[in-house]
Amino acid sequence: MLRLLTGRLTTFSSLTFCNNNRFSKNKRLMVTLIVATTIDPASIGPASALLSMPGWHPGPFLQDMASFVNKDVRLLKHDYSNVREDHLDKRWEAATGEVVDEVIFLSRHTAASNRPALTIHPIGVPHLREDEVPPAGGKPGWAAPPNARIGPWLRLLKVIAESHNLTPEFEVTLEATHHGPVTDSPTMFVEIGSTEEYWKRQDAAQAIALVRNNGKNKILLGVGGGHYVPRHMDIVLKDDVWVGHLLSGYSLPMEDNGEAGIGGTWREAINVAYEVTKAAFPGGEILAHLDQKSFKSWQKNAILGFLKEKNINVGKPQDFR
Repeated sequence: MLRLLTGRLTTFSSLTFCNNNRFSKNKRLMVTLIVATTIDPASIGPASALLSMPGWHPGPFLQDMASFVNKDVRLLKHDYSNVREDHLDKRWEAATGEVVDEVIFLSRHTAASNRPALTIHPIGVPHLREDEVPPAGGKPGWAAPPNARIGPWLRLLKVIAESHNLTPEFEVTLEATHHGPVTDSPTMFVEIGSTEEYWKRQDAAQAIALVRNNGKNKILLGVGGGHYVPRHMDIVLKDDVWVGHLLSGYSLPMEDNGEAGIGGTWREAINVAYEVTKAAFPGGEILAHLDQKSFKSWQKNAILGFLKEKNINVGKPQDFR
């Protein structure tokens, strides 16, 4: 991680994260909360690299969790599962009086392919019914606001990985919206995959300092595709766009019940993803982008009809330029 950071971004003490005058309307300091767990080498490794840079000093404890402070960035270390630590943003605010503007979790990534990967994704399980138990944290029908850094960081991470000869060994990719923990603040996971050998690779750690994108104010809401959403990612890599939630095909359960209509939780998933994306990008232009090839015609027609009903505009790749 240190190689990636210093190769592109000078030192952490001059983070482009930071605006020392970030205050909420009630004059409370707004902070970025970075979360790392000691039980995950792909989490604590990048955290340790960050803490080796200038400007850090010990911060307050949150229950039994140590914290570290650098201007308006807070790094929180704990000994538990990231996906199970709900409401860290609100717990930090209650303990310190500071307003959490965004949350960034450092984590490992696992995949059946075992392929080395650097991944970024929003979080939530908006497709689950109320009676379903989330397999990896979160709560049914919920999604966190997507962090505005997702698009810019993906592009920067790809540049850094290429400049440090991590590609093509490592794939740099988005992932679809999935898992917890529950947060109310704009959130993203930044991960190293996909086996222990790579979780411990210091040269594979992610860049954790980049100014928010001030681009064209168009936000991509991805609908359909596989877990690594390649058709949505093609747009994000080529164009200056922000990234909202990314709903893969498995997050859009659809059942053709004939005359009874199309069942499943796909409507709820799209609606939740849209509403929290809109909240995360006030004033931004949200465009749904469909992975056309991942749908049967009846599925696509149903989704397009629902998007029209909800006044959610649909964009083609050229519309994001």
